[in-house]
Amino acid sequence: MTTVTSATSATTAATTTSTAAQTLSGNFQTFLTLLTTQLKNQDPMSPMDSNEFTQQLVMYSQVEQQIDTNSKLDSLISLGTTQTNSYAMSYHGESVVLTDGTASLSSGTANWTYGLDSAASTTTLTVANSSGKTVYSASGETTAGTHDFTWDGTDNNGNQLADGTYKLTVASTAKDGSTVTTSVASKGTVTGVDLSGTTPQLVIGSSEVPIADATLVTD
Repeated sequence: MTTVTSATSATTAATTTSTAAQTLSGNFQTFLTLLTTQLKNQDPMSPMDSNEFTQQLVMYSQVEQQIDTNSKLDSLISLGTTQTNSYAMSYHGESVVLTDGTASLSSGTANWTYGLDSAASTTTLTVANSSGKTVYSASGETTAGTHDFTWDGTDNNGNQLADGTYKLTVASTAKDGSTVTTSVASKGTVTGVDLSGTTPQLVIGSSEVPIADATLVTD
């Protein structure tokens, strides 16, 4: 997938702040023009009360300070977004491990590794699609330790399913009926980074996953 970059949010915020500053500047110039005209034409025997326009000047100053603060916040947000995107781009071409149970079915193959903390009497492997619907189930290994599971993308009726994101869950029960603690992980290579949303998405096969859900594999 082609890497997509986007700075829409930061650009919109900066534009809004700039527009607010320009509007305030125009209103302030109009205010000064009106004030000067009033002062020139006031009755010398009944001069204007300075409290009102003094308060307005204070209000303009406060608004100006708030706009300046917003501008600085926009700059910080933009900097943070740039750093996050740069960090996400560093994942491109790297191998990552996903521990949320998801894996990408690509060209009819999806791979997981699951672990059992102790020996079990029964283990059931269940694969669900992105909508949460179960599409495949089978018995799994019962010995303690880690096991590899490769799925060919066919459901229990033998139908070949479309490439996409699928999730494996593992349920194991010991001989005494207690639940055996399990874990599921998958590994994939990041082929692209999608920056068009609010958070970077790593493209792995035909799937996109949030960068927070991926752990970089290091040598």
